[in-house]
Formats: sequence, structure tokens, C-alpha cells
Amino acid sequence: MLKVAIQMDPIEGVDIRSDTTFMQAMAAQDRGFPLWVYDFRTLALEDGSLFCRARPVTLKPVQGDHVEFGEEVRLDLGNDVDVILMRQDPPFDMAYVTATYLLETVHPRTLVVNDPTEVRSAPEKLFATRFAGLQPPTLISSDPVALADFHVRHGDVVLKPLHGAAGSGVVRLKADDPNLEALVEIHATGSRDPLVIQKFIPAVEKGDKRIILIDGEPVGAINRVPALGAVRSNLRVGGTAKPVELTERDREICAALAPELKRRGLIFVGIDVIGDYLTEINVTSPTGAQQLKQFTGIDAAALMWDVIEARHIPSA
Repeated sequence: MLKVAIQMDPIEGVDIRSDTTFMQAMAAQDRGFPLWVYDFRTLALEDGSLFCRARPVTLKPVQGDHVEFGEEVRLDLGNDVDVILMRQDPPFDMAYVTATYLLETVHPRTLVVNDPTEVRSAPEKLFATRFAGLQPPTLISSDPVALADFHVRHGDVVLKPLHGAAGSGVVRLKADDPNLEALVEIHATGSRDPLVIQKFIPAVEKGDKRIILIDGEPVGAINRVPALGAVRSNLRVGGTAKPVELTERDREICAALAPELKRRGLIFVGIDVIGDYLTEINVTSPTGAQQLKQFTGIDAAALMWDVIEARHIPSA
């Protein structure tokens, strides 16, 4: 029996019909695993021991009445639990990065999913650039001259913050759009992070595919279709989830990623594919598992726990 702590945003506020973390937690509870939840801001490192303030939870599949809390405890994450799910949502800022440093002090003695070192080393839009031939033309930079040159060379482009999430800040700029310079200036007033500029993929009108991989292996996909005339297909900004099958190109992309995902201990991953192109590799708190189960019956959360349990069984 595995004891599980989940580092996440407040569980009482999730939509249990769509939230992947809730699904993962329910799958753990169904296996009889004791569960605690905690906020990463309660992490405390002292004399080599990592603690947090956590609450035991009992979950129910009833929206609005889906969680019962036990009394808060001081949880020793290196000794009191077997598994930590690192599932708080981005932004992938220094607070997020610091949480990975802290969790690194207990992993792998306590198995952290995903591996905190590799989460820190695999920012989602940057990580995708490691795999040649899979992305559309892409530039990552803060330099307005380099960004403008890319726009001139490629015409119709998409501009987005490097560490943005859920479609936040994504803008399409056509070849004759004069607003790039102003958008770069506006971004610079609030952030020192680079921007990503990418050649626009017309196939996005047909959807942005989210493929879920467990320990490097693709288990299924959903298609996120943008609203009419929109560029962003993320479910949080108006995209609609639709069933979809994996294509030969999708499997080719997954095969190219698999060895590196396995090597890095990235057990639960969601990649984004538009047309024939990989656009992101999501390793922080990937979503889509609920919709995948609704459309296909494939339970990515159960498959994830199969992998985790196998890692806790001594070799024969």
C-alpha cells in the first residue's frame, strides 16, 4: 500500500468532471492508498528534512461535495509517504522552480512524479526544441530584432510567452501585421522571460491534439478544437474536446520522444501536436485524462499508477 501526498492547487476548487489531478487522486484512493494534499508554499526544509503542512483527504465523485478533510498534520515527505504527485499548475516561475529544488531533496527515496530535476530541466516549449525535425520553424528570444527578422522571413506567425500556460498570451500575427514591436514591448514591461515565435500552422483550425504518454508510451489522444475564428484551442480558453485517433505521424513523434522521457523519469506527460508538428511537451501538470476516458474508456490515471506501483515492487 502506497502512501501518497499530492502537491496541488486547492482541491476544493477543482471541477471533478474535467480535472486530471482529481482523477489521479481518485484512482489512488480506489487502490486503497492513503492520501494527503498540500500547498507547495508550506514546504519547509530543515537539517536535511523536508516537511509540509498537509491534510488527509477522502474523495467522492460529487461535484461541490467531493472532498472531506482530516486534521492538518506536519508531514515528513522523506519518511511518511512513498509517492509525491507534483501537480500544481504553472506559471513556471521561480517559486515553481524552487519547489523542484526542495522536492529534489527527497527524490527518489520518495518517488516524485514527475521527477523534479527533470521537470525543472524541461520547460515545456523549450524541451520540444531538442527533437530536430518535429517542430515547425521556431525562434525563442527576447531580442526584438531577432523576433522581427523571424516575422519577416516566415510571415504568418504565432507569438507566445515562453513560460505561459493554458493559452495565456498567445497571439497570431499575419505577415503584414505591424503590432509585433508593441507586443514585445508590452511583454517586456511585465517579464524578463523570452518569447516564442513560431510559424503559424493552418491545421490548428482542425484542432490541437493532446497525446498522453505514460512512461514514454502513448496511451491515447483527444483533439482540442478552437472556437470559430480563434487560434487558441486550450480547453480553458474556449476550445472544445473531441475524440481523435493517433496517426502514423503522431506515433512517429511519440517514438522519437520515448527514450528521453523514460530516461528522465517523466512518467505522466502530455504532448501537443498540430497537424504534423510537435509544439509542446507538457511535464508540469498535464491535462486531458478525463476527456480521454470519456471518449475512449482509456484510464490514463490507472495506467500511471500501474507504472508507479511496479517501481515499488522489489525485483524477483
